[in-house]
Amino acid sequence: MKKFRFLRSFRFLPAFLFLLLLCGPSAGCGKDKPGSSIDYSQSSHWLSLPAPVKPVDVFYVYPTVWYKLDPAESNICAIDNRIMLAGSLAAYARQATAFETAGNVYAPYYRQADAIYTLSMPEADRWNIIKGTPAQDVTDAFKYYIEHFNNGRPFILAGHSQGSNVILVLLSEYMRDNPEIYKRMVAAYVTGYPVTARFLSDNPHLKFAEGPNDTGIIISYNTQSPAVLPGHNLVVANNIGLVINPISWTREETLATVAEGLGSFMPDPITKEYKKIYQYADAKIDKVQGVLICSTADDNALTPKDSPMGPGVYHSYDISFYYYNLRANAENRANKFLGK
Repeated sequence: MKKFRFLRSFRFLPAFLFLLLLCGPSAGCGKDKPGSSIDYSQSSHWLSLPAPVKPVDVFYVYPTVWYKLDPAESNICAIDNRIMLAGSLAAYARQATAFETAGNVYAPYYRQADAIYTLSMPEADRWNIIKGTPAQDVTDAFKYYIEHFNNGRPFILAGHSQGSNVILVLLSEYMRDNPEIYKRMVAAYVTGYPVTARFLSDNPHLKFAEGPNDTGIIISYNTQSPAVLPGHNLVVANNIGLVINPISWTREETLATVAEGLGSFMPDPITKEYKKIYQYADAKIDKVQGVLICSTADDNALTPKDSPMGPGVYHSYDISFYYYNLRANAENRANKFLGK
């Protein structure tokens, strides 16, 4: 099966150009409705289907890339929504490519919930929405992947934002019910959504990472500026998450400097093309807030004034800031799992 190579041709285009090139001015929806099932035997329902050449797979779930153009729209998009299709390509290029050296990257399309709608909800209500259509789609896709593509290989789960929220549902329910599959999980990179002590307490079959080499674990952090006041990060809100430092791979509140990092994957200020930048992001855990603090990024340059997140919430750059450290760590954990 051949990977969709058109990913490469659009890899560095800004999201706005994606929409113009792939969508036109409108963003129509298909006829599928929440509650119906997606047929993942159809290649059109996959963002990436690789020809497997590595001994490890990566199952990637993209972040929120769809938004409502009209308040009257459904709060769940269609599987062929053109804004989502375009945005998922851009997300893959700046996020999933970090894991391509560690494994064969599989990525399904799934019907997303509108971010503004879900973020305005209490945490319990938000989980109920995500556990509906978004998580059902990804779970169906993962089942199909396991049955038809995986062939018994170890796998890495990787996601961001809503994608991570969906992966947490997959970890909580599917992995609990399928321990023989869970044994093959190298790691779950659940970035951009808090993994709380309560979540782990409710799911004793899961465990959080303690260092750079452990496997079968969850890795999570949410990045922000030291200037962000407690409770002002919409993604985290008052959910105190567990955090591991993606530079030093410790759980301690010791600063990891930019000199210790392996590089970031950031947009050029002029061309907007993503490229490797050395010496950009430091990292320090704040256990009180349950976040990762980056003190070296430029708030004004990275956060649009009209952003609902507000200045200093580096949600869009959780993976970009630590792209090459994540790449090296995924390779390392895969090798540890394989016994290399």
